[in-house]
Amino acid sequence: MPLWAGWTVALLAASGFAALGTWQAGRAVEKERLLAASAEVLRARRAKPAQVAFDASRATAMDWVEIRAGFAARAPVLLDNQQRDGKVGVRVYRIAYPAAGGELLVDLGWLPMPPDRRLPATMPAPVSDAADGRFVLRGLLVPPPSAGLPIGPPMARPRGVPSTGPWLATRIDLAAIDGAIGHPDRTLAPRVLRLDPALPLGFERDLRLLANTLPPEKHRGYALQWFGLSATVLVVALVLTFRKSRR
Repeated sequence: MPLWAGWTVALLAASGFAALGTWQAGRAVEKERLLAASAEVLRARRAKPAQVAFDASRATAMDWVEIRAGFAARAPVLLDNQQRDGKVGVRVYRIAYPAAGGELLVDLGWLPMPPDRRLPATMPAPVSDAADGRFVLRGLLVPPPSAGLPIGPPMARPRGVPSTGPWLATRIDLAAIDGAIGHPDRTLAPRVLRLDPALPLGFERDLRLLANTLPPEKHRGYALQWFGLSATVLVVALVLTFRKSRR
């Protein structure tokens, strides 16, 4: 291989590895900011009105809210491959309709997945003791969980589950959820409500934001590996060039 061709390959490879390292380092900073912002909101727990859930300008922010809402009589969405205490299960999401208008996706918590991965044909909707069927929903408004690399359709009904049964999702895609079970005359909020674990409603849950994804320190570790590969490629190219020039 000519010297110029070898260096072209080496520089392209080194640049690619460096770009991956930069991306991983950026993800670490992004997640640290997310954790810091959530810690501040959870420390204050200063409830904001329901309207903030529909503010598009705060779609990537976090807010503590208290909302009076009922649950729509529609199929839940079960987010697959969610771990809790070393066990694999699903997170249960349902659509709620606040008294102020619009619709809101609510995270009701985690359920274990049986060994045969058989989904229930139906799941009971939350039942309120209030005369109007509404609840006081309190919790953290957050952006939808990170989708990672989107592969295939975001949600589908597995074989054997009736058309009124729950949807199984590989990621939380609000547009897909709105199209499948959203009300055509109501706007679906751009954020998801994670319920306060103290509320007597739903399933096992907490307010940890990175329970099923990499923490910042893992991203930094991967970034160092990619930067190390980039440097290694350049060092090898220099050594081979020096040896060739000695011959």
